[in-house]
Amino acid sequence: MKILWEEDLRELTGVRSVLIRFVRLVYVMVRQFFGGELSLRAMSLVYTTLLSFVPLLAVSFSVLKGFGVHNQIEPLLLNFLAPLGPRGIELAQRLIGFVENVKVGVLGSLGLVMLLYTVVSLVQKVESAFNYVWQVDHLRSFAQRFSNYLSVILIGPVLVFAALGLTATVSSTSLVQYVIHMEPFGRLLVLFGELLPYVLVAAAFTFLYMFIPNTRVYLGPALAGGVVAGVLWQASGWAFAAFIASSSKYAAIYSGFAILILLLIWLYLSWLILLLGAQVAFYVQYPQYLTRLPVELELSNRLRERLALHLMVLIAEHHMLGRRPCTLEGLVEHIGLPVQPVHKVLRLLEDAGFLAETADDPPAYLPKRDIEHIRLADLLAAVRRAGENRFLSLRGITHIETVDHTMDAVEAAIGAALDDRSLKDLAQELSDGP
Repeated sequence: MKILWEEDLRELTGVRSVLIRFVRLVYVMVRQFFGGELSLRAMSLVYTTLLSFVPLLAVSFSVLKGFGVHNQIEPLLLNFLAPLGPRGIELAQRLIGFVENVKVGVLGSLGLVMLLYTVVSLVQKVESAFNYVWQVDHLRSFAQRFSNYLSVILIGPVLVFAALGLTATVSSTSLVQYVIHMEPFGRLLVLFGELLPYVLVAAAFTFLYMFIPNTRVYLGPALAGGVVAGVLWQASGWAFAAFIASSSKYAAIYSGFAILILLLIWLYLSWLILLLGAQVAFYVQYPQYLTRLPVELELSNRLRERLALHLMVLIAEHHMLGRRPCTLEGLVEHIGLPVQPVHKVLRLLEDAGFLAETADDPPAYLPKRDIEHIRLADLLAAVRRAGENRFLSLRGITHIETVDHTMDAVEAAIGAALDDRSLKDLAQELSDGP
């Protein structure tokens, strides 16, 4: 155990590195599973899914109807509900009946807005869960959420069914039929056809892991998470179907509510697997978090002051030299710290009136005041005062004269060391340096 956790992954290569990473990943994933947070978020997503399922299908049905492929929704829904057995077929038919009875044209403006809001809220809840996994503490702006989410909701189904239709068309061509009768190519094509559903599921998970989190996710980690989630989802589907086929007691216990209970369980398992795959993608991209104990991302006072000054100098230098403004992603890559603490300090500097966030996508950061008039002493004082309010302030502490004199001396020493230097002075020194 000591060798497993004390080895530095950056210094390991070859088979030893792969084995240690894999064992650490399994250990950490088991810890996350039993930690409870992912389970709670999966339960929350089940509740949101129940509210959004029919509106989501209605929006997709309306879009696909314009392309003449709306009849393909039912087979896809049947495939998702297949683990529920015969009850799944009945439930799919009822859902399709509900969707067909939804007349978007007679909903009115308010009804259409509520329909779209219900659908968007589901994707927003998914983003919030993914952001927790990726340790990002902020959602996209409202405009970004609305445009990005609707793009996926409206265009995504069209692309999925277009890909499925193209696959079916290619499979029926004379050339492909000729190749099928040639061995061993025919056997390989048949094997590929059997594996295609699993590939599509893994590709769908990979796309979600890259698009939904409000941070940059690389293709490799997203693909690793997508493959793991795809395998788990297919395996859980087989296990769930076998459980239903071998057990008839649930119908006797729950009677007419049995299908609802089974649907809730299956939705919970599906969301939990999706979040577990996202967690795998996170640890593959950031193996430094594969530690025996959970990593606490709390900045010390010293690190918070250093980070605030570091961020302000970088942003001020880019602004002074007319370079492209700094983004959160660029700052995180330059500094080498996780997203969450860097974003917290940026928010702190915004609230203190030193920074302003642009409306770009992704947003960038600019000095809110002339950098020549931002004194370093004022900047550090604002960082040190962060978090104080009328409940937590110096006035609420019983004063001890010796402590007061000591802290006053510290404040005076800081002011004397900075000597009225401005942020521009530091940015100029940075640009003039090596």
